[in-house]
Amino acid sequence: EQAWESTARFVCVLSGTQGGKTTFGPPWLHREIKARGPGDYLVAAPTYRLLYVKALPEFRKLFEVKLGLGRFVSQPVKRFECSPAGLDSLFGSRFPHQPTTVFFGHAADPDGLEAATFKAAWLDEAGQKKFKLGSWEAIQRRLSTNQGRVLITTTPYYLGWLKTQVADRAESDPDYDLIRFESIENPVFSRQEWERMQSSLPQWKFDLFYRARWSRPAGLIYDNWQEADKVARFAVPEGWRRYVGIDFGGLNTAALFYAEEPETGVYYAYRLYYPQRKMSAEAHVKKILLGEPQDLTAVGGAPSEDQWRLEFKHAGLIVQKPPISEVEVGIDRVYAAHNARRVKVFADLEAYFDEKASYARELDEQGEPTDQIEDKGDYHIMDCERYLWSY
Repeated sequence: EQAWESTARFVCVLSGTQGGKTTFGPPWLHREIKARGPGDYLVAAPTYRLLYVKALPEFRKLFEVKLGLGRFVSQPVKRFECSPAGLDSLFGSRFPHQPTTVFFGHAADPDGLEAATFKAAWLDEAGQKKFKLGSWEAIQRRLSTNQGRVLITTTPYYLGWLKTQVADRAESDPDYDLIRFESIENPVFSRQEWERMQSSLPQWKFDLFYRARWSRPAGLIYDNWQEADKVARFAVPEGWRRYVGIDFGGLNTAALFYAEEPETGVYYAYRLYYPQRKMSAEAHVKKILLGEPQDLTAVGGAPSEDQWRLEFKHAGLIVQKPPISEVEVGIDRVYAAHNARRVKVFADLEAYFDEKASYARELDEQGEPTDQIEDKGDYHIMDCERYLWSY
């Protein structure tokens, strides 16, 4: 009821598993369409698989089966098209048969959400790691023309952008509203099941998945990172030495910039470069060097990526090979730097914080961390930082 009556532009329903949050999405979107009028709308989930398992069946149950507003089409673009009768039901005579379409997308690829202008969006399970910060930013851009509203229905999965960009802002920004409840608050959720899971799960996992409360999960690699290490942006003095760690990739070349405070030996992460699109080495180098001093020290790439380093050298930037190639040694060095409070990060580098909060090891069947890094190939900024501390 609180979420239904909320007038905030960004509404987040954060609940424990099986709390019933997904069933709230379709009626909310139906009301939004009736209020906002004909046009394009969006439903997004972290992956197409999750979309087909949860959000889409609930959507079709209301829009297609119960209300008969149109039909779902899977090719060439997944969408729901309102029929003439459906438009009459939604708008009466206010908008004579103007097209209205609900598009369905997944958020693992931010570029896939850049193609339309939406009037409102429902994002299901946006708290999952595969729902990227870049996708959240892309959706906001697609809604900006119409100042469209957003409903997020999710369980918290990790301490990422959903917490910093939505939940934390809801404490003071009237544009954001957070409605949180536990699984047991669903009247049909079994008390016996609640008590069983409470007694059998680690506390952090029970808090996340059943109480909808953020906690640091087991396996988090940089569990010693502190919010106090965020600092407000300031102009980096000209006399400070600057370094850049670079992670090469066809679509995911990234760079993290440090500036060293000479009096203290503290390093300030002040800039990110992460275009997330295919570009030439020359184009990357031009953008990386923009605004940087001539004595910028660059280090990066795996031992086998000599060709990348050669291409960057030809383009005007000498990138040194990290003398330490072992991933775990690099991680240990970053961890030690955090322990010594030698790393401060400008508070507006959101992509850095999102990776830092989700960079974790795979868990075994007992919920204990293994040596394997979960989705290691997705953490390009963390690799940049590891290269810097391997230098």
